[in-house]
Amino acid sequence: MGDLYSIMTAFCWSTAVILFDISSKKFESMQLNALKNLIGVLGFIFTIFIFSIPLPDFTSNELLTLFFSGILGILIGDLLFLESLRILGSGLAAVVGTVYVPSVLILSFYMFGEVIMLQSYFGAFLVIIGITFSFYKIPKIIQSKRILIGIVFGILANFLTAYSVLMVRPIMENNSIIVIALYRFGIGLIASIIVILIKNGYSIVISNFKYGLKDKYVLLGSILGTYLSVIFWLAGYKYTLAGRAAIYNQLSTVLIVLWARIFLNDPLDQRKIIGVVLAIIGAVLVSTSKLL
Repeated sequence: MGDLYSIMTAFCWSTAVILFDISSKKFESMQLNALKNLIGVLGFIFTIFIFSIPLPDFTSNELLTLFFSGILGILIGDLLFLESLRILGSGLAAVVGTVYVPSVLILSFYMFGEVIMLQSYFGAFLVIIGITFSFYKIPKIIQSKRILIGIVFGILANFLTAYSVLMVRPIMENNSIIVIALYRFGIGLIASIIVILIKNGYSIVISNFKYGLKDKYVLLGSILGTYLSVIFWLAGYKYTLAGRAAIYNQLSTVLIVLWARIFLNDPLDQRKIIGVVLAIIGAVLVSTSKLL
C-alpha cells in the first residue's frame, strides 16, 4: 500500500500544480498562498478532530522551531514557488522542482551528518544538466531575465522547503506529523494574512477569501495539493522505504509536464523531453543511493 500512497502523492501534487497555474492568472501569489493555506489548515483541523489526534505539549524551543519553519517553508518558500510558477508555467517549473531531492540530501548531510554517496552527486549533476538543457531555447518564448528570476525563485523555493522540513525533523520523531503540519501551515496562513493586510488593507483580505473560496480551481488545487498530498505523503513514507517513496513522489515532475501539455497546451519539444528525462534519472539516482 505504501507504493500506492506515494504514487497518489505524485498524482495529487501534479494536478494541484496545474490548478494553481490556472489560479495564478486570477490572484497574486501572496493571495493564492493565503487561500491554499487556509484550506489546508481547515483540512488538518478536520482530520485531527475526526481521528481524535492529541495535541502535543511542545517546548518553547520546539514552538520557535515550528514558527521559523512555517515562515521559511510555508510563507516564503510557497510564495517563491507560486511566483516561479507564474513566470515559468507549470511545465518548466516542474523541471526546476527536481532540485528538491538533491537539496534534501545535501542539507541532511550538513545538518545531521548523513553520508551522501558518490552516486548522489552524480544524480544531482544530472538534475542540473536536465534543467539547463530544458531551458536552453526558452528565451524565444519568455524574456531571458524573467526566466532567470523564475529559475532562481524555483530553486530557492525548493531549498527553503527542504530546509524548513528538516528543521522540524527531530520534532516529528515523537509527534504527529499532521499536527506539525497544522502548526506550520497555520503560521504560514497568519503571516500571509498580515502581509496582505499591510500591503492591501482589510477589505482586500476579505474579498480575496470570499472570491477565492468560490473559485473551483483554488478549492480543488488546495484540497489536492495542500491537504491530500500531505496525507498520502505521510502514508507513503510510513508503509514503504523512504527511497522508494521519494522515487514515486518524483513522478509528479513527469505528470506535471504531461498535464501541462494536455490541459494548458504548454509546448513539449524534444529538448524539454530530454531535459525532463535527465532530471528524473538524476533524481532517481539520488534517491536510490540511500538504499544501497
